[in-house]
Amino acid sequence: MIKRMLAALVIATGFVGTACGAGLGEHEVAFSEREVQATLDRQGSLARRYGDLLVVELRQAPRIRLGTPEARVGITARIHVALLGSPPVPVDVAGHAGIRYDDAAKAFFLESPVVDSIESAALSREAQPATRQAIGQLIASYFRSKPVYVLRDDGNPQEIAARWLLRSVRIDPGRVVAILSPL
Repeated sequence: MIKRMLAALVIATGFVGTACGAGLGEHEVAFSEREVQATLDRQGSLARRYGDLLVVELRQAPRIRLGTPEARVGITARIHVALLGSPPVPVDVAGHAGIRYDDAAKAFFLESPVVDSIESAALSREAQPATRQAIGQLIASYFRSKPVYVLRDDGNPQEIAARWLLRSVRIDPGRVVAILSPL
């Protein structure tokens, strides 16, 4: 109850900046591409094994670009792929995703990632379709379980307000914007 009152007070006093395009009573809170990337960099690696045929491993967090492509999150990563027990080969991956807010977790997640391209000089043409599918599953699993931004209980007044009043989310170039509304 106190948190709701504090959040309403923050909104009412105009502490959270009003956006030019925001509707009546709406305010925006934004977090930057640098903040999202820092969160991803702390998340660690992920590997998936598909029997003895294929192992895909994301050793470093993917790089993201907010708003590239427009209203989406651009993703690039280097994934190591081992086929039939052979040594892993690096595969450069490019893709994109959307963003969603999970109210129960009070966190933002990248959703519905799509692999646009894979490139590797060491990967045979015949292995590319299965590798692309496995990489897509790995990327989807990575983002499904790892939030890119979490609104904290003990955060600044803007984060506290967003925890209770968030209505929608959009992606602008270089930032994610959360729309807050008391209605």
